[in-house]
Amino acid sequence: MGLHPLEFSECYLDSPGFREKIKAHEAELDKTNRFIKELYKDGKNLINATKQLGMAQRKFAQCLGEFQFEYIGDAKTDDERCIDESLQEFSSFLKNLEDQRELMMRNITETLMKPLEKFRKDQLGAVRAERKKYEKETEKYYSSLEKLLNMSAKKKEPQLQEADIQVETMRQHFQEESLDYVCKLQEIQERKKFECVEPMLAFFQTVFTFYHQGFELAKDFDHYKRDLQINIQNTRGRFEGARSEVYELMKRIRETPQEYRQTSPISCEGYLYVQEKRPPPFGSSWVKRYSTFVKEQKILHMVTFDHRSGGKMGETESVTLKSCIRKMTDMLDRRFCLDLDITDRPGTVLTVQALSEDDHKFWMQAMGGKEPLGHYLGRTFSKERGIDAQLDDVGLSFMKNSISAIETRGINDQGLYRVVGVSSKVQKLLSLMIDEKSNEVDLSTSEDWDIKTITSALKLYLRSLPEPLMTYGLYKEFISPAKGGSPESRIQAVHCLVHKLPERNRQLLGLLMKHLANVAAHSKQNLMTVANLGVVFGPTLMRPQEDTVAAIMDLKFQNIVVEILIEQHEKIFTDAPESCPVSPAAPEFSAPTRQSKKQSRHNRPLAVYNPQALNIQNVGDSSNLATDETSMGSNESVSSQSSSASASEMPPVKMDHAPLCTSLSSGSNSKSPTVAASYYTPGASGESQPAATTAASEKEKPEESVTSRKARAVYQCVAEHDSELSFEVGATFNAVTHSREPGWLEGELEGKRGLIPENYVEML
Repeated sequence: MGLHPLEFSECYLDSPGFREKIKAHEAELDKTNRFIKELYKDGKNLINATKQLGMAQRKFAQCLGEFQFEYIGDAKTDDERCIDESLQEFSSFLKNLEDQRELMMRNITETLMKPLEKFRKDQLGAVRAERKKYEKETEKYYSSLEKLLNMSAKKKEPQLQEADIQVETMRQHFQEESLDYVCKLQEIQERKKFECVEPMLAFFQTVFTFYHQGFELAKDFDHYKRDLQINIQNTRGRFEGARSEVYELMKRIRETPQEYRQTSPISCEGYLYVQEKRPPPFGSSWVKRYSTFVKEQKILHMVTFDHRSGGKMGETESVTLKSCIRKMTDMLDRRFCLDLDITDRPGTVLTVQALSEDDHKFWMQAMGGKEPLGHYLGRTFSKERGIDAQLDDVGLSFMKNSISAIETRGINDQGLYRVVGVSSKVQKLLSLMIDEKSNEVDLSTSEDWDIKTITSALKLYLRSLPEPLMTYGLYKEFISPAKGGSPESRIQAVHCLVHKLPERNRQLLGLLMKHLANVAAHSKQNLMTVANLGVVFGPTLMRPQEDTVAAIMDLKFQNIVVEILIEQHEKIFTDAPESCPVSPAAPEFSAPTRQSKKQSRHNRPLAVYNPQALNIQNVGDSSNLATDETSMGSNESVSSQSSSASASEMPPVKMDHAPLCTSLSSGSNSKSPTVAASYYTPGASGESQPAATTAASEKEKPEESVTSRKARAVYQCVAEHDSELSFEVGATFNAVTHSREPGWLEGELEGKRGLIPENYVEML
């Protein structure tokens, strides 16, 4: 049983049982007071700990935001650019989360801590004061009562009457105080139920609001995360392909280092030991210098560099060479020496020592010495694996035969072109079809050759050509547009360059791209998206003449070019280019010509998640997929979703392109795949939230006359450009049409015509 009720009538009796009931009520209030004090203390600790957590997370976010990745080469892909910007995005999300946490802490202080402390001090404190007053009146009354009862009956009557009156007055005061105290005790017992619990309810509401905001922020982040995952998959795939090429190059250089020595028609370089003569009796000394010989001017630049002294570099000395003569060992007891006649110092001969016999011959030939070194200069590229592949009718027939077989028998095979065949069978098939020029075998019906052998033979044929299908001469020009510019400019540049290829090359390339587009169209079954095919065929179709690490770093841009060719094959190989630049150069990266309004995550409302506005394919499982020499590696999840999903699948948000970090690697469509999100605006109708879905559904309807279409604004917008319209919620637009600008409409409002963000309105 709980506390006994305190009857007012018992205040007049003041029985021992009544006093025990009061003590029980007092003990309960003392316990409540201690509970609130302890809770307040723990709450302060919680707030302080949360503040420390917030400070640590803000410091972490600041560290993320300040770091910047460096990259190898002269340009980054769109995927790499988005990955570089991801740290700033992560920092922004964390700061936003901490802003919400800070707001939660302020709310907890106001809704929990202060009300509880106020109740403890005002209400429980008032009870303690009443208790002291009650105890004081009790002491006074019972003391005066005992004093009265101890008075002698022999006292005069007036004295006795006066004493009776005093005691009666004290009794009345005591009983009134007892009534007030009992009333206060029971009032506080009832009041504490809601005075304590209501702040707790507000506390949990504040906490759950914070977690709900975090949940909404996570859903807002989910759109960005999906795009970034595609960027990471593409970058990992290109890394795996580049790494295998780098290891292969390193292996070749280790086997024949002289063939890969850094030489050019302009200059040659390397270390030489230079003899420095000193006056007697000191003799001479030999100093190691890194030397660069410029052939046309015959100038030798030498700089002192000692690896053992921490790599300290000295001053550069330059001399002009007149002649170079091999130093005989009978004249100087050192091998690999050369005498250089210097025109700057008539009569002066500079003696240098090469590092080895091969190095000695190398410098002799470079400086015009008498000993030729033809077999040490340049590289001799042999036919791969002895295959005599040529770009002729036989090769074209083999390609058509192979493509027909692949599309007939294995278009849905998982890992098509990624799963490799047995090397001996691949060479046997290609030798049969190319070297022996046997075109009688119909691979479409022959069961002797499996699909992975045919696909591997097709790739081997392309790699074995004397020159890549896209030629050495146009390699740099093809790579250049992939390093920057808008998707439209990339497509235009590649379109023009394809039509610079020799007719036979363009014919075969068009045949292959049409086939690869068909392969990508079945990516749900074969898991070979456009991006995956770009990784496989990039190094096969285009490569530089020289094998260097710098050239391998351009593999990712080769992939981008192939992706463009696959996705735009109909336009590129069917239509002649309208206009082409005279000499395309690598453009600086620029954002699309117009930038839509960016809504900062720091001050815009959280996105309201609308799953119906998304149409993103699930990422496929590629754990069982075997890899090719140029594959992405087992770490990559092969996605059935291309990095260049069409814009009709995911309507754009009125936001800058950069924060979404959508892959533009394909360059196939100006409508880059952004993700739909509806923004909650206080006061806006809940029915108007899925505006992006409404706009998307309009795009899926058959084309109709839109000159009389109307639209209504469901969100407020402030124009950032003269061509945009500013409007309030509920504004009605007339004569609404689709704009050429992706993600925008054109319409009239109050006599002015301009651009309207597509997902800010709903069609009427």
